[in-house]
Amino acid sequence: MKKIISRAMVALLAGTVSGAAFAQGGSLSEQDANRQFVVDLGVGAMIKPRYEASDSYLIYPFPLISVGRFYVPGIGQVVDGRRRSGVFFYPSFGFVGSREASDTTDLTGTNKINWALELGLGGGFRGEHWRAFAELRQGFNGHTGQVGQLGFDGILYPGEKWELSIGPRAEFASGNYMDTYFGVSAAEAAASGGRLTAYDPGGTGFKSVGLAARVSYDWNDDVRLHLQGGYERLIGDAADSPIAKIGSEDQFNIGLGVTYRFAFDVFK
Repeated sequence: MKKIISRAMVALLAGTVSGAAFAQGGSLSEQDANRQFVVDLGVGAMIKPRYEASDSYLIYPFPLISVGRFYVPGIGQVVDGRRRSGVFFYPSFGFVGSREASDTTDLTGTNKINWALELGLGGGFRGEHWRAFAELRQGFNGHTGQVGQLGFDGILYPGEKWELSIGPRAEFASGNYMDTYFGVSAAEAAASGGRLTAYDPGGTGFKSVGLAARVSYDWNDDVRLHLQGGYERLIGDAADSPIAKIGSEDQFNIGLGVTYRFAFDVFK
């Protein structure tokens, strides 16, 4: 229990699992629409696999971040939440918790992998009832590879305060990431007592495809509630890994969170 709590605290401070850190923002009030910066910040709780390819689940905290307006001197508003369509950008964060052989018998013989922080950017184009986006992040500490995601959402507005989005996802990763989380060395295979076989995944490629959905509700002009969930299916070298074969290629998650809006000016 102490180990689970400590991991949860690190996740809360450092970031979250791929894609979960970006919360879609609601419509801007007339006052906020004239601010240089509008940022929604919040926190939530998510049920997700203990580690990638695991068949057991834990509850983790995760941050929520949405940029409604962002001003760059000399350029102007590079993000403008007043528009229902156009180009948008946002910060992309990821956090992968540490993985140890003591976590489960499925990992017997494997070496410890330290926690990893992933930092990067996301961007795309949005219409009133759809959006397409891509994310790219660089890993630090536990892995030093690159990870990313491609996605497309259909967007519906069931009511004045409601927003629903759903669409497909495809995640990719570099060879360093694949080696770290899906590779099994000969020494690890020997130490596993026959549970795992040696495996060297290939280079950069897609590691999963799936579906994600989110429902958001405007409690008031500043507070927004979010319910999100998703399904991923490991593919390619990730699915062929002995770690996935002994665990699960099917990965589910569901989370609930709340954000608060901060609107302010910096450059006058």
